Amino acid sequence: MAEFLTTTGISYNLEELIKNSEEKLFLVSPYLQIADSLKHLLKERDLQRIVDIHVVYRKDTKINAKDLSFLQELTSVTISACENLHAKCYLNENTAIIASMNLYQYSQQNNREMGIKVEREKEPDLYNDIFKEMVVILQTSPQPEFPAEKLKKDAPAASKKVPKKINKKHQKKDMGFCIRCGTDLKFNPEKPLCYKCFKSWEKHNNPEYVEKFCHACGTEYTSTVAKPVCYACYKKLGK
Repeated sequence: MAEFLTTTGISYNLEELIKNSEEKLFLVSPYLQIADSLKHLLKERDLQRIVDIHVVYRKDTKINAKDLSFLQELTSVTISACENLHAKCYLNENTAIIASMNLYQYSQQNNREMGIKVEREKEPDLYNDIFKEMVVILQTSPQPEFPAEKLKKDAPAASKKVPKKINKKHQKKDMGFCIRCGTDLKFNPEKPLCYKCFKSWEKHNNPEYVEKFCHACGTEYTSTVAKPVCYACYKKLGK
């Protein structure tokens, strides 16, 4: 059964959720002001290089310069902006927290908040419903453009990721990318994961699990095993 949380419970369980994430971490909050304790935990996860971190905020708001700089320095983080976002949800591969509390330090310290925690093992159907909505939010939330000066400053960190430009050798129909790690493999929408990533995915066997790259062109995209190619490639392949 879902567990009811008050303000302190939300803060504690959010820290535990971040700390225990092993593959995926989703932080959805209209407004951001990240506490130092959470930054420390996020940096630890980022150093592991095994957790894909997605941060989604409301499109018509701004991230303060300090938090933006911190997030852009993390190589595992993808920042997205969602139109009219009001939901607050924090999720990893095992636990989901839905709460009234933004990822905002003032809220954690001053507001009276409520929320619930859902464990995948105890309530798989409820967890999966939350996860599916998370996928929809990600797929409809583009990555915002930040000032050129900032992008230039962070170029070394960004270079650790798979290039966003399509490699010419992959313009052939029989070549593609693993949707989780971006490595080369034969193009097959029914098998869009390399062997190593497939063995990891197989543990949960969830075709709606959010991955990181388009199987056809290799660009960063919130793909899934069920939908492994980006919309642009889907239209081209349909022709």
